[in-house]
Amino acid sequence: MAGMADQDQAEIRLIVARLRQEHEDYDAAINAMIQTGCDMLRIQRMKKKKLALKDKITKLEDQIIPDIIA
Repeated sequence: MAGMADQDQAEIRLIVARLRQEHEDYDAAINAMIQTGCDMLRIQRMKKKKLALKDKITKLEDQIIPDIIA
């Protein structure tokens, strides 16, 4: 069973790093919105986007980290 090419893995790791940063940015923005008493609907939308990012990160990580539990 051949693994993913190193270059492909490196590219995916780069994308994951960018998405993690974006995820942290959403977290900071959500906290700021909560502190300033922002509209709850807007906060919920931000949380939904943050969760979608987390799912995307998880899927990408699954591509580069083989599932050992079989």
